[in-house]
Amino acid sequence: MAARYFAAFQRGTTPSRDRPFYDPHLPSYSSAVREKMHLQSSGRQWLIPMTASTRRIRLQSPNPGSRSRLARVGRRRGFVCRCVAFLAVVFSVAVIVLMLLGNEESHWTPPFRDTTLVFGRENLQRIWRWEIESGHYPSNGKIPEQIGFTSAILNPALPPAKAHTLISPFTPPPGPVTTITRGVGPRRAYLENQKQSVGAAYPPRPIPGSIADLDIILEQCNFSEGKYVRDCLEFLRVSAGLDNGRRFRRGSVDGWKYSFMEEDRLEEEIPPRATQAAPILPVGPYPTGRQNSNAGLMKKRNVQWERPLELPPPEQPSVGSNLSTACDPENLRLFHMFWAGPFNEKPYVALLSFLFTQNLGLHLEAGQELDACRPQIWLWINPGPAAAVPNPSALTDMYDALKTNPWAAPFLHPRFKNVIKFKLWNTTEQLDSNLELRDEWRKMDTLFNSGGVTVSVPAENPAGSSSAILTKTGDMVHRLGSKSEATYDRLSVILSDMARFIVTHRYGGIYLDADTIFLRDWEELWGWKGAFAYRWSYHEDYNTAVLHLNKGSALGSFLFRTALKNGFDFHPVAVSKYLKEAHLENLLLRVPDALFDPAWLNTEGYQVERPTYPFFAGFADFFDTPEVQGAAPQVVGFEGFFRGAFSYHFHNFWWKPFDPARNWPDLGPKFAGGERAARAAANPHADPDDWSDKITDDKRDLDWATVLKRTFEAYIRGERPNMYGEWLRW
Repeated sequence: MAARYFAAFQRGTTPSRDRPFYDPHLPSYSSAVREKMHLQSSGRQWLIPMTASTRRIRLQSPNPGSRSRLARVGRRRGFVCRCVAFLAVVFSVAVIVLMLLGNEESHWTPPFRDTTLVFGRENLQRIWRWEIESGHYPSNGKIPEQIGFTSAILNPALPPAKAHTLISPFTPPPGPVTTITRGVGPRRAYLENQKQSVGAAYPPRPIPGSIADLDIILEQCNFSEGKYVRDCLEFLRVSAGLDNGRRFRRGSVDGWKYSFMEEDRLEEEIPPRATQAAPILPVGPYPTGRQNSNAGLMKKRNVQWERPLELPPPEQPSVGSNLSTACDPENLRLFHMFWAGPFNEKPYVALLSFLFTQNLGLHLEAGQELDACRPQIWLWINPGPAAAVPNPSALTDMYDALKTNPWAAPFLHPRFKNVIKFKLWNTTEQLDSNLELRDEWRKMDTLFNSGGVTVSVPAENPAGSSSAILTKTGDMVHRLGSKSEATYDRLSVILSDMARFIVTHRYGGIYLDADTIFLRDWEELWGWKGAFAYRWSYHEDYNTAVLHLNKGSALGSFLFRTALKNGFDFHPVAVSKYLKEAHLENLLLRVPDALFDPAWLNTEGYQVERPTYPFFAGFADFFDTPEVQGAAPQVVGFEGFFRGAFSYHFHNFWWKPFDPARNWPDLGPKFAGGERAARAAANPHADPDDWSDKITDDKRDLDWATVLKRTFEAYIRGERPNMYGEWLRW
């Protein structure tokens, strides 16, 4: 105060005495009460009480004496904070401008919202159109609006819609975008529930050529709609006649129909193939005046839109009854499995379940023809570690190993040569045969990326050709199969994630994980021409443990090109993201997991109030059935194991034997040599020539895994028929 007064005096001016001299920054109070409240709050309150006409009302008003924290930290720090705030505002505005005003080549995606999309709208329309015109879309599911079709596409996989006799006045007018297809295919005749004559002991096989309507199954089994797996399995087994002689429902079940036959059409009823190009959704120009055909699509950062896909002409759909032979020679019914490591009881049981359930004609005498399309199963064997290169004699070595392996040798019997085939897996040959990958896969940093888990084995220098690389990646690269939970062969699992898409795209068919057991005939699923996988438990993702792709499809081309630009990731969750962001999810139908994995929801704590039968709290219960349920497997047997489901997936557990007490192939005299060798390996201290089976050596409560293995083996030994009452004839 004094310094200020004398400074003014030295300048020859004197402060005016007409106004009081005080520092305006010093606090002033109108009463002692307000001063006390200020001191108690240390100046931190933003609101202070305000007097009113009545004391019962407590009003608050802004505190004029409060100081913002920016002011208290000092002028210099406050200036920095204001600069940071200004830059943040500028950055936010720039992001919005770039996202809204940029064209498709400069369309910028912020790092926290990066996507996987590399195909523009024109390519996505080509994919949809090709799949529909090829008869690969037999569903009534809608096409997403983001695809931008402005006219309906003729769909040869759907029957013509019924004519509407009355249009509601409340029906909104059609918009600029269409989301439906126009059915021009054969009409569907839904089959009555299969019924057996009185006294029939076994269920009937599906009618050859019958087709499962997965739209109807989805309505009955959709977890998102609150449907229970227990109810879904009843619907499936009643409609298929699997409950023959055991039906307890007294009401009509005519509404439970999902299987149909396609009716023949006259030649003049077949519409000509549409040739006009699908129009692109008309979008308004940007504020800059530029047009953007990819408006609304979020492109992956740092990549260009993919060039137009080179697709063959759409396939000509054919009606099953019009085929000259039972099988379509261009689309064989192929099951694929992938196996790494020595052949053991896991693929052994999977192949036995295939023989026990599928319509293979093994019950026919020599010379008799099967009146249905006979499926095959191709078991792809990777002879070495996942990252190794097969040697020139790998094929010969593979068959030599199979012949001497007691678990594998029975399937080399001439009786099975037309239905079970072993194939050598060669990663280099398979990738070079893929048109979408062969020119670029060697440029990848690694081929082993699954769900973000990567192992650095460069594509151009795979393991097996350089010991230096092996020492860097550790023991994981050397593993050949999962011998225990601690030595899980992750590389082979990652390789199988890719292999399933490779083989189904190249050869067509259905891929199944080797930890899958067939539970019924898949005839009706082969009739569904669309691609499908199944749901990942309660998540809105795919599980590709069962995967159906059409040979050389546009959908397959999309998946390979997208994976190539996203780290070569074929994990099911990554594939789910690819399809979702490209609006192609409906082209790969997400089937309810009740069909192929009926225990999954229960193992994760869902629907436990109304569980399936059997009830598994965890997948380990299949191999180690709890004692409280231990009597059930022997009583109800195979017929009581998730009756109605098409398969069961036991989710790895490669190290758990199916039958600990008899851990060898038990197939009877025809394969006694292999059984003797396997017994000796399982019991090295016993004399295989002086072996006698004693019931006291068996486990008292048999687990579900044991019961299923012994059921399949009894069929091969000729002690019982298969699940449809057919006896194996040698």
